[in-house]
Amino acid sequence: MTTYDYPMTIKRVRIPDLKANLSRHRHYVRRGHVLTVLDRETAVAQLVPYQQTESQRVRQPAGRYRAPHRVPLPPPLPLDLDLLELLREERQPER
Repeated sequence: MTTYDYPMTIKRVRIPDLKANLSRHRHYVRRGHVLTVLDRETAVAQLVPYQQTESQRVRQPAGRYRAPHRVPLPPPLPLDLDLLELLREERQPER
């Protein structure tokens, strides 16, 4: 399998081995290798080296902003319906 334009082999490890040797497997992944985790013979996860990208940075909002509790609510809709009566009808069991 190739990823990032260079050949790469993927090591497979079962869950009990991963639990027993977590530090060793963590070092393996930190060196740039990919590790496939197996539950019996079924692949359930892949551990890949972490790469921070520009889109993952947390930044402050641009310009002025209002706190959520200071945003004004829209005006109520003019309805000719009694909403409480509609809720009561909806919640009554079928007769």
